[in-house]
Amino acid sequence: MPKVRDSTGDHKGARGLTARQLAETLAATARGLTHDAPSRAAFVASMEMARYVRAIRKEGVMSQRRKRVVRRVAAFLGALFVVAIGFIVVSGWKAFGHRAEGVRLARMQASPQWKNGHFVNPEPLWDDWWGMIVGLVHASPYTSPKVEMPTARVDPRSFDAPPATGLRVTWLGHASNLVEIDGHRLLTDPMWSDRASPISWTGPRRWYPPLVALADLPRIDAVVVSHDHYDHLDYPTMVAMKDWDTRFIVPLGVGAHLAYWGVPESKIVELDWWDEVMIGDLKIVATPARHASGRTLWDRDAKLWAGYAFVGREHRVYYSGDTGLFPGMREIGAKLGPFDATIIDTGQYHRSWPDWHGGPEQAVTAHQAVRGRVMLPVHWGLFTLAYHGWTEPAERVVIAAERAGIDLVSPMPGQSVEPLAPPARSRWWPTVPWETAAQAPIRSTLVDDTLAGRLE
Repeated sequence: MPKVRDSTGDHKGARGLTARQLAETLAATARGLTHDAPSRAAFVASMEMARYVRAIRKEGVMSQRRKRVVRRVAAFLGALFVVAIGFIVVSGWKAFGHRAEGVRLARMQASPQWKNGHFVNPEPLWDDWWGMIVGLVHASPYTSPKVEMPTARVDPRSFDAPPATGLRVTWLGHASNLVEIDGHRLLTDPMWSDRASPISWTGPRRWYPPLVALADLPRIDAVVVSHDHYDHLDYPTMVAMKDWDTRFIVPLGVGAHLAYWGVPESKIVELDWWDEVMIGDLKIVATPARHASGRTLWDRDAKLWAGYAFVGREHRVYYSGDTGLFPGMREIGAKLGPFDATIIDTGQYHRSWPDWHGGPEQAVTAHQAVRGRVMLPVHWGLFTLAYHGWTEPAERVVIAAERAGIDLVSPMPGQSVEPLAPPARSRWWPTVPWETAAQAPIRSTLVDDTLAGRLE
């Protein structure tokens, strides 16, 4: 879930926004399009304006002159906000994607997950709006690397030889993974753009260039997309891939975006939860997830979100997509597990949105619930989308895994690992300040005691 970062650099008085903070708020609105935060950014601006007015009123009844100043400032802010949003809409129109229509929409409406005109979670998402605002003020000063981040440049020739164990995962940062399983190659949530945004000049910017060119990748049997948020479904990347000889596996409704961008309908496979498709002799099953979707202010939850199980002849892999913890994970493990490896959402969390991203400790719980053998934590290490220190997900998941007694691999971005013959774990990230689970706990709501108890 996107979060608006605090602005820095200009002096902020007690009464409201500086000019730079206004610009940062507008830019944050654009960043907010990554998930569902434009309304939050607008709310932040309105809160600041209200605080400005209240501060003046505390000094006594406003003079006519001050009232005129406040009205003019409010009008200016409103006009600038409208102009900025209009410019963003025009600039990002194609990247926003397209609504579902016709047969595609009818299939969505027939889904058990469809209620009252949109998709829903069995356990609704809970948000602490005030906590989000307070979180801005207390965001870590280390939300992104201060120096060049360690990475491993991918050698395309390394894919010429199949993995000795039959299973290999190359983490490319955030949620992009090249999974080689029983002779098949899958690419999850490919993100090659400079920014996770509908427009090229603003939005969360990646910390390092792509570690391998798209043209240098081996043949991919299926591109697997978990949902349509900008850090997972990237318009320029999809356009670059549209002529590939591959299949695009997506949740219900997401195919409307791909078709709008030029991907042939014959290559698009849309799945509801528990639906499956065969790629050769590899079965791909869409699994439930606890998250949301949307690329604009007006399409919240208009498309489905999902995780996936990759079931091969000899090996099984679970990819969570974006998710908070939820009871249905045990059903995934019962039906499709045990899994040789799990690739689980571990970062971009905060106590104000605990159901969108469960955090490191609950990621370990999810791994146990789906009956995983070796865990690979993802959804960190590329973008700043939350308030925590950038190394915090790695620090906390290592501790949680050790306490739970599970096997964890934590590769450097670009590094390939065979989960069934893992290398010795190395601490490749630098030491920077971070908060522990006790200092900043993440607890998803509506989780029964038997599952939550694993966290104790």
